[in-house]
Amino acid sequence: MESISSSSSAEEEAIAVEPPTHKSKRERLLSALPGKRDELDRMIVNTAVPSMINLGVVPIVNSVDTFWVGRLGLAMALAGQAAANQASFTIFFLIAFLPNITAPLVAKAVASGNDEEAQRRVSESLFLCNLLGLLGTFLLVAFPRKVLSTLVLGADAPSMEFAAPYLRWRALGMVPSLISATGSAAYRGMLDTITPLKVSLMTNAANLVLDPLLIFTGRFGFVGAAMATAVSEALGGFTYLKLLLERKLARWSMLLKPPSWKALVPLLQGGAAMLLRQLAINVGFLFATRRAQLMDSTGVAGAAYGIVMQIYSVGLVIMLAMQSTAAALVPSSLAKSGQNSARYCADRLFTWSSLVGLLVGLTQFLLLPVLVPIFSTLPEVREAVKTPALIASLIHVVNGPILAGEGVMMGLGSYRDLAIITTTWIGAMAACLASPLGKGLDGIMWSILLSSLVQKIGVVGHYLKLGPLSIRKERGGKAASC
Repeated sequence: MESISSSSSAEEEAIAVEPPTHKSKRERLLSALPGKRDELDRMIVNTAVPSMINLGVVPIVNSVDTFWVGRLGLAMALAGQAAANQASFTIFFLIAFLPNITAPLVAKAVASGNDEEAQRRVSESLFLCNLLGLLGTFLLVAFPRKVLSTLVLGADAPSMEFAAPYLRWRALGMVPSLISATGSAAYRGMLDTITPLKVSLMTNAANLVLDPLLIFTGRFGFVGAAMATAVSEALGGFTYLKLLLERKLARWSMLLKPPSWKALVPLLQGGAAMLLRQLAINVGFLFATRRAQLMDSTGVAGAAYGIVMQIYSVGLVIMLAMQSTAAALVPSSLAKSGQNSARYCADRLFTWSSLVGLLVGLTQFLLLPVLVPIFSTLPEVREAVKTPALIASLIHVVNGPILAGEGVMMGLGSYRDLAIITTTWIGAMAACLASPLGKGLDGIMWSILLSSLVQKIGVVGHYLKLGPLSIRKERGGKAASC
């Protein structure tokens, strides 16, 4: 079997890049521009592109779910699916803060040559994800109507009859999804993005095949999409567990044993702040979803919002790949070559991410005439989607530097500051949504865009002025505490 360190030695060498000496802000900006074809650019591309494809497969397949449900010609089915997915994602991401912390910890351990530490971090995350995932699954399966009425829908919402059974089946894939999230994070920490890509392609191919079979051939209707997703997620979870055991990134004895309090401290220290961050994000987007769902009784607004967010999510996960790339490369560079190398890496990642955000936004804008008709056969839903989807493409441009900055903060362990910036962002979003601006579907998307500008100021300002790799600390010449 391969050892952890031997499989990642090439990647470690690739990020040991000698950073230039900056004499001015202009020189630092110029050195951050890609296109020099140096080792750092190659490493960023080799890490980010497979991650983009890997993360992009999931919303694309989810879009196929929406496509097949849309073929049923029922606005309420689309609205119910959107509400159920939002409720499921809320519970999932409240638990998935653990894998987000795992990747930087594994990256630091592997770069330092501490394979045993990497194995321990992965096993601890798996144990806690399984435990919390079982609780989340029980909650969603046993009380779907209560969860939906609390988070997204009114108790007597017409779409509840569609959302509740969809959510119950969708929830069965939660534990496998958390195992997959931990496995993917562990491989990202080793700077291996090809293995997660292979697993993702396999599991989502299964989903693509199962969707029409269960919805139409099996006559399960709209819940067939949820069943297909749960089965494919189970396949992914089993595959990752097998890979982690073979790669010696996990051991059965550690998976079945609760971690000690001392071992939990690093996870809990970052976990509390990341949990607050995830809670804030979910509250904000639940508020937006609820506003859309309650906007009219026909289900048109709810269906349109679900489609807009489905289109938006495809671009967002591409940007999330830049976040995960920064969260892995920056701490690895710091452990391998020191603070100046980490700063040089982070500067370049900011530029790359900004360019990718611009490209994603432009691509979505140009494809909207093709994308919008795909998701619904109903003319009123298609019309309601057009302007909000256009605004969503602008959000991608704003997200460019945000996602890179968040990845840098995760990689350096600045979880508290990240949580503060996130809660400020969501607070601004909630204020916009509660104002007259949030009374229309267009206004909901404008609220997200305006609050994202607040988030951008916070993230970029932290990196340049307050963070461990800030200009002030570069000039001071003192080592930053990460």
